[in-house]
Amino acid sequence: MDPFSWSYTLMMYLRGIGWAIVAALGFSFGIGLAIKVFDWLSADIDEWEEIKKGNIGVALIVVALILMVGILVYKVI
Repeated sequence: MDPFSWSYTLMMYLRGIGWAIVAALGFSFGIGLAIKVFDWLSADIDEWEEIKKGNIGVALIVVALILMVGILVYKVI
């Protein structure tokens, strides 16, 4: 296939969009799984209730967890 043809360009755009969708799904699944495991490991604390009360420390831990899993998922994908 000629790399300068319109069909090749369209195919590459569709391929890029497909990988973006796969990355978004992988990221959302990874974040959800990580938060669920974190909830299982810290069964004594209700993180979401603490965040609603305004506990900044717990909110920072959850944000750090989401960022770290996001960086790991990004590196893998």
